[in-house]
Amino acid sequence: MKATSAQPHVTTTAGAIRTPAVRWALTGLSLSMLLSSLGTSVANVALPTLTHSFEASFQAVQWVVLAYLLAITTVIVSVGRLGDIIGRRRLLLSGILLFTVASVLCGSAPTLWLLVAARAAQGLGAAVMMALTMAFVGETVPKERTGSAMGLLGTMSAIGTALGPSLGGALIAGPGWRAIFLVNVPLGVVTLALAHRYLPADRAGSGPVRARFDHVGTLLLALTLAAYALAMTIGRGSFGVLNAALLVVAAIGVGLFVRAEARAVAPLLRLAMFRDPVLSASLAMSTLVSTVMMATLVVGPFYLARTLELDEARVGLVLSVGPIVAALTGVPAGRIADRFGARRMTVVGLTGIAVGALVLSVTPARFGVVGYLAPIVVVTAGYAVFQTANNTVVMADIRPDQRGVVSGMLNLSRNLGLITGTSVMGAVFAVASATNDVATARGGAVATGTRVTFAVAATLIVVALALAIGGRVLARRMSPG
Repeated sequence: MKATSAQPHVTTTAGAIRTPAVRWALTGLSLSMLLSSLGTSVANVALPTLTHSFEASFQAVQWVVLAYLLAITTVIVSVGRLGDIIGRRRLLLSGILLFTVASVLCGSAPTLWLLVAARAAQGLGAAVMMALTMAFVGETVPKERTGSAMGLLGTMSAIGTALGPSLGGALIAGPGWRAIFLVNVPLGVVTLALAHRYLPADRAGSGPVRARFDHVGTLLLALTLAAYALAMTIGRGSFGVLNAALLVVAAIGVGLFVRAEARAVAPLLRLAMFRDPVLSASLAMSTLVSTVMMATLVVGPFYLARTLELDEARVGLVLSVGPIVAALTGVPAGRIADRFGARRMTVVGLTGIAVGALVLSVTPARFGVVGYLAPIVVVTAGYAVFQTANNTVVMADIRPDQRGVVSGMLNLSRNLGLITGTSVMGAVFAVASATNDVATARGGAVATGTRVTFAVAATLIVVALALAIGGRVLARRMSPG
């Protein structure tokens, strides 16, 4: 079980990315990213089936998805920090093992609430995998190839997202809903074997400092994030007293967390990190962009079905184009970031998203599917470029002892954007459509709601562009040279 046997083969010298050991290490990391993103998207398609199988309400069955999302959101920064302290390799192996075992429990759960509990455990494993996969890039590839590696991970994440609905539908129609969880098991075993064999060993001496882990900060952050995530997701689009109360709890939690971190000897998050204009701008941009990207998933199905009057099969086909574009764009985007500079490509990616969203906000419905798909391709390609470049900017120069926590923060910013986007962009769409039930709204009303929603999306991306440019200017002023 010793990792030192694999260590001599994994170097970070120039050209190391071409060695077999590094390629296998990246394969293991890629599968880790694929599994965690597949776990997010594959369960949604099973919700109608689960309502019948467990004779439960749709609100109850939704916890199968929500438990996974909450587990990831609440602990992803903490597990990243824990990896920095006790060793990223051993924690990643534990996360992959937990995800795999939890997949078995999901596939064999006799009751709904046991399934929900198993999904929460699966989400905890996925949080470890997401946080530490990016952190390992700095230890497995040379700095000048960081963009290519980040692009590969982005591609695998997009593939997992795109594959989830289609794979889930096929498995439910065949073996049944349990297969959508059990399919993770063989992939998890392969991922665990590759990670154990090829990932670099943890640095000696990391174990004795376990006591420095910030338990108070971890608990406060988890409770704060859980309150915010619940406020944004419960109520199925409506915002009531409970949602407002949860937001108040989250706001109080932020204050308590900041106070605790300022007093902690070894804080979970060093508040001084946020004085770095590049890191702060990157996290804010990631949240804004993820919020905007949710508009395509929230608005798209209604626009295609109600305004363009497509049947379910064609709606699914059109919606799959975006993730496919992201998957195809990820690796080339990484190579472009390596060649032309990640900061420059961050601006290019944001510009692409802004242009695509702006076109969607003015395109008339008579342009049909082509009028919708063309700007969606631009938005998605821009997103792939942005995400790869933004992750590269942050992770390329980060200190080795902070890679886990910063990777967790990047993933958290993305998750918070997705959660916020579901609620906020959905609310903008509903208000702009001027209807109480979007599912039964007239095509013209849905078209109006779509245009307004993407106009708001374009505005948010303009804000992100301002942050990107402002962050670069501040970084130059603060640099010693």
